[in-house]
Amino acid sequence: MDHYNIIKMTTEWFQKSFQLKGRKRGCYLITDEILSNIQKELSGFQVGLCNIFLVHTSAGLTLNENCDPSVRRDM
Repeated sequence: MDHYNIIKMTTEWFQKSFQLKGRKRGCYLITDEILSNIQKELSGFQVGLCNIFLVHTSAGLTLNENCDPSVRRDM
């Protein structure tokens, strides 16, 4: 008999608005600031998807690996 992993399927979500601290023009790592704002809510999830909506007309959000410092210089 085959053995299958049974996953309890639930649909849970949360939405939260918060403001990042102001910065001058440049490229910044904001991962820690975002996590500190949603850590409490994230603790209840094992798997999921995170959508980040940056509400600012002159700002952009990029997702990059942070292993090599030259990535930020190249951007």
